[in-house]
Amino acid sequence: MMLQDGSTQLLCLTASSGVPLFTRGASKQLPFSVIGSLNGVHMFGGGQGVLLSSCETERGGKVVWRVFQDSVMLIAVNGGQGGGGGSSRGEELSLQRLLENVWSSMVLVLGQDELASVRNVERLKRDLRSCFSLIDQLLEEKQEGIMGNLTHCADCLVPPNPTLLQEAVENFTQAADSEFGCLMVHGRIAVATEKWWRLAPQEVVLLSALMRSLSASGSASCDYPVFLPHGSPTVAHRLLRFQLLPGADVCVLCGPTPSLLRAETTLVGRFWLPLADTLRDCLAVGERCLPGSVSLRPDVLALLLINRETRRSVSCVRASSDSSVPSRARCWELLKLFYIFSTTRYFSQEETLCVSPEEKPQRSSCEDFAPGFSHQPLQCYLVTEECKCYTLQTPQHQLFLLTPLSVPTFALRTVATHTLSAITAATGF
Repeated sequence: MMLQDGSTQLLCLTASSGVPLFTRGASKQLPFSVIGSLNGVHMFGGGQGVLLSSCETERGGKVVWRVFQDSVMLIAVNGGQGGGGGSSRGEELSLQRLLENVWSSMVLVLGQDELASVRNVERLKRDLRSCFSLIDQLLEEKQEGIMGNLTHCADCLVPPNPTLLQEAVENFTQAADSEFGCLMVHGRIAVATEKWWRLAPQEVVLLSALMRSLSASGSASCDYPVFLPHGSPTVAHRLLRFQLLPGADVCVLCGPTPSLLRAETTLVGRFWLPLADTLRDCLAVGERCLPGSVSLRPDVLALLLINRETRRSVSCVRASSDSSVPSRARCWELLKLFYIFSTTRYFSQEETLCVSPEEKPQRSSCEDFAPGFSHQPLQCYLVTEECKCYTLQTPQHQLFLLTPLSVPTFALRTVATHTLSAITAATGF
């Protein structure tokens, strides 16, 4: 039944009868008989009082089940070697987060009421098509530069002049009769209002993903109804999005006013036209995500910096012509694998990702660290055949770093502390 190595297929069925609602992912679809078996074994376990949450196959694959609202069952099937960091627990963490994100994406687009009570299966199948672009984005494991789907921290870009942009987004949001607004640059949040940051971390991540999806459609503006999976799963809000420049978009969450036409014709130009040059400077930061004032050491291949207090992150991969170091795409993949490796072995996950109190995980995603020791690890390193990796944790930050093999192992800590100091001193991140 296995898929090709590394590919993931997502199955969605009704929880009560096992009727398939959709499948997404791997190009080679699983046979209907296999889908029926996956549903049947879960139902059999439930009938015997056993909750089947995951299993491994003989060929190293992984299957994860999750039922939401006693209505919809999501099943993720992975062909193996696709993001577990060499760990069964890591593979499970990645797939469980995928299921949580997919369910919340469905709630974001359709609302919880329509999903919690399936009255007309054929109608629900049609409605779910509107979620496919967002779900496909979550399934794209090798999407470069986007880590929030895994970390549940907002992917951010630090602009060179944040004060002007922050003032503009706040004034624009207020003029649109809202308190929830943000500016996105290259698919990452550059600045946002205080209320936007108060949304649940998963909501911020999924709204960013939706914005990227809407931007990819090529429309200059849109008025899109959304439900907040945590804050407002049954009452829709309006998401107004406007393209300011190619790669720069502003959005607000608002009520019935203003109309899309009024906001586009009277508000966008008023607040953003004077900042055209500032926006271009912000766009120039590019996928580095850090302004020129941050000087990174030449021995840093890639980094992921998480602010644990604000649940925000910045990540980047350095371009290199050295054939002895991994390619840019491979560095992104290794960075994600190292994040999973570190967080499933050493660093606990403070934020629960449950979508409702009754759906808490059955066990922690972090393995027991050295039973008998009362302290928590603050640093770890890993030497692979491709690069060296180092994690540094402070009360406020987590830094995940990739360096070339040429960097002495004893110097990794110095490289990490210097990198953390350089970023925080220059940006206050």
